[in-house]
Parts: sequence; structure tokens; C-alpha cells
Amino acid sequence: QVQLVESGGGLVQAGGSLRLSCVVSGRIFSNYAMGWFRQAPGKEREFVAAIMWPAASTYYVDSVKGRFTISRDNAKNTVYLQMNTLKPEDTAVYYCNAVYGSNYYPLFDSWGQGTQVTVSS
Repeated sequence: QVQLVESGGGLVQAGGSLRLSCVVSGRIFSNYAMGWFRQAPGKEREFVAAIMWPAASTYYVDSVKGRFTISRDNAKNTVYLQMNTLKPEDTAVYYCNAVYGSNYYPLFDSWGQGTQVTVSS
């Protein structure tokens, strides 16, 4: 069974930075394109960023382009999300999952506990 464990969230002022990590176990990590999603209070979960493999090409939702960077370390079964110039509207619980399809749908039915990111103005 796949396990997804996110970490690295916290409280930060607007303009600050955070680096999120997600460790994946129970699957061969390098077989999957990976993505980050987020869910703000009262809203549906949304796609944020994805990274393919082996091409390592990356994709972002428009609202985070130029501020967030997704990366992966296959040796550590880990995907990262570097978040810079954070804005209050980035406040959400952030989750990782494998992704598929042109719209980067989440692949695994199970999700991790997520990591809370709170950006104060």
C-alpha cells in the first residue's frame, strides 16, 4: 500500500519562503510523475505543480508560476516544493500524489495527512 508523508509546512509572513517535502513508500517512486495539490478552507483540492520522469519537465498552475519550484530526488523517494514570495492566498493544506493525464489527475486513492501552510499578511 502506498504511503505519502508530507512535511515542511508552517506559519510564514507574506513574501517568505517554505520548502515542502513528500516521502513516498510502497511504490517504485521513479515509475511515477509526481505532483503537489492544495486545499484551502472551504474550497476543493486543486492541482499546484507536477514533475515528470525521466524527462523531469515541470508544470505549474498559473497562480504559482515563477514563485514555486517542484523537484524530485528518486534516490530518496522524495518530491519537493520550494515556495517563494508566498502570498496569503497560498494558505492551504498541501498534499502530494502521483499524477496522470493532461490535467494532472491524482493517481493514488489514498492521501497523506498533508502539511499546513499559513501565510500571514
